[in-house]
Amino acid sequence: MKKIYSVFFAFLFGSTMYSQIPCENGFAGSYPCNDYDLMAHIDLNELSASSGNDSWGWTDPEDGKEYALMGLTNGTAFIDISNPTEPVYLGKLPTHTQSSSWRDIKVYNNFAFVVSEASGHGMQVFDLTRLRNVTNAPTTFDNDAHYDGFGNAHNIIINESEPYAYAVGSSTFNGGAHIVDISDPLNPIFAGGYDGSFYTHDAQVVTYEGPDSDYTGKEIFLGSNEDEVVFVDVSDPSNPVLISTVSYSNIGYTHQGWLTEDHRYFLLGDEFDEANFGFDTKTIIFDLEDLDNPSFLFNYFGPSSAIDHNGYVHGNTFFLSNYNAGIRMVDITSIGSQDINEIDYFDTYPENDNAGFRGVWSNYPYFESGNIVVSDINRGFFLIRKSGTLNTTDFAQNNFSIFPNPAKTFVQIQTPSEAIQLIELYNLMGQKVFSQTYKNQKDVQINVESLKTGLYMLKINNSFTRKLVIN
Repeated sequence: MKKIYSVFFAFLFGSTMYSQIPCENGFAGSYPCNDYDLMAHIDLNELSASSGNDSWGWTDPEDGKEYALMGLTNGTAFIDISNPTEPVYLGKLPTHTQSSSWRDIKVYNNFAFVVSEASGHGMQVFDLTRLRNVTNAPTTFDNDAHYDGFGNAHNIIINESEPYAYAVGSSTFNGGAHIVDISDPLNPIFAGGYDGSFYTHDAQVVTYEGPDSDYTGKEIFLGSNEDEVVFVDVSDPSNPVLISTVSYSNIGYTHQGWLTEDHRYFLLGDEFDEANFGFDTKTIIFDLEDLDNPSFLFNYFGPSSAIDHNGYVHGNTFFLSNYNAGIRMVDITSIGSQDINEIDYFDTYPENDNAGFRGVWSNYPYFESGNIVVSDINRGFFLIRKSGTLNTTDFAQNNFSIFPNPAKTFVQIQTPSEAIQLIELYNLMGQKVFSQTYKNQKDVQINVESLKTGLYMLKINNSFTRKLVIN
């Protein structure tokens, strides 16, 4: 079914910016979903970029406003999501040197730290409090400081309770952790490095509070190192100490992982194993009861062949960026009993769930509001939220009634609030088969008797999309 829609979706969503679409009957507009509503979408044209990559978030401690930070080929976008159904694209911090498909952002003490695979990029430092007073959005920002102790880097890791940034995948320290003191964000200083385990692709750093009392309160670096996971004590940045390593069967590319909140289990994604070995989305779970001797616990397999990318744990949910299959929410409440299962999803790439490299790159699930940022390689910025957690009155401006559906001769469209300005119908080839403008009407009837039987997409005011069946 997804293949049938591929041309249609590419056409329909190639240049749109819209918001407020609840998940109903398995779809939010045209995006497959389960129990997650689409709050807003800003496409790549609006962001003036050719593709998207990483994402993160910042909550302003002064007023609680939430902001999304999204990596793009040519820079970092900043989006005010304090009103989740009407986000404001505030502007972009351009890449320091040249464009790249890889960019990563983390936050410490109201500053964003940005690295990229772009040659000579180094680490950009941006004062996020500048976002409070943007009057000419979208604007072009400049960085507030820059660190050039390395050139390109694949990723950056920050434990937000400690003043250190860990750049990985650079040309320094064999690609291992390049540690920067950011206690004064505007004056980043080299603090040390670790080269004993060679290239690190991604990592997590935590102040350890897990079951192994030998390391309580220590700073632990968990690195995904292409063919193994490494555990390093980085409490003294000038003298990191390897604790242990762990590997697993059917290695494709050890990509990225995240700890459960009790620091007992580590959920790892291998980026190439689905394509190389032909099984469905696999997450490898390790038991870290003894950090000196971590052990494989079990494998979790998802419902499709899509490749897993960045995954993050929040509470008892694992939010897994799953490329072509969108973002998947996995209940890990019973992970110790080797019993975890997918409960929800939102698929930003409806065309297929193949083992390809399109769709969702990353997500950020840590906003107190419940807003979840999803960054899509091909379609840009998405903001989603658990169904039922935003008051239904917040959907009022797009509260359109569409009936009958399925329809045969006519469709009635009514709204108690937002006036109807434009109605369009698209067939499965992405062809516009109906378009009509209106002057602030709230009750419109359109004749569909001449249209062929099938599935159509009904768009209202360029912001609301709903499936329409004509029989």
